[in-house]
Amino acid sequence: MSAYSPVEERINILSHAAGLLLSLAATALMMIRAATYGNAWHIVSAGVFGLSLIALYTASTLYHSAKSPRLRARLRIIDHATIYVLIAGTYTPFTLITLNGAVGWVIFAVTWGMAVTGIVLKLFFTGRFNLVSTLMYVFMGWIILFAVKPLAANLSAEGIYWVVAGGLSYTTGATIYSFNKIPLNHAIFHLFVLLGSFCHVVAVYFHVLPGP
Repeated sequence: MSAYSPVEERINILSHAAGLLLSLAATALMMIRAATYGNAWHIVSAGVFGLSLIALYTASTLYHSAKSPRLRARLRIIDHATIYVLIAGTYTPFTLITLNGAVGWVIFAVTWGMAVTGIVLKLFFTGRFNLVSTLMYVFMGWIILFAVKPLAANLSAEGIYWVVAGGLSYTTGATIYSFNKIPLNHAIFHLFVLLGSFCHVVAVYFHVLPGP
């Protein structure tokens, strides 16, 4: 059985199903822009970011749509694992294109290394390292603070605003999600996740990828 009310679960499903459709559209637009005006690095970075969005929203939609308790339990693990994929995928364009140097490669390696570690913990040690997983989410999400100066030097002020807005949206959503007494807290969390993804897509499309 679902831990959410029928109304909340319906919002959960519809919100992230919409997120999946929007992710498909955003990925197509980013790939077209990268292929038209950029090089292989732009194409790969846009593709990785886009696929990470698609992975997260697909996993979330399937999990919340499932009826079988056993299937829901398995999909929930995958859903949580794809959060690591999204975080690392979101960093990819900024590390390989915007930073594009030693600092960028270090952050790229750390985020993807932690993502792989987190996925292994979720898939093979389910429920045993929940605190570690949460701390990893937070650290990965804000590791960019270690590269504030080079990021500010290579990304427009507007681009930085979108990046920060996205990070704050994800963080706000996660904070609300942690308070079970808030009505529809999971559905609200989903909406903030959508907002965070939107902000980062705008940052990548208009301020990381080259254009006309």
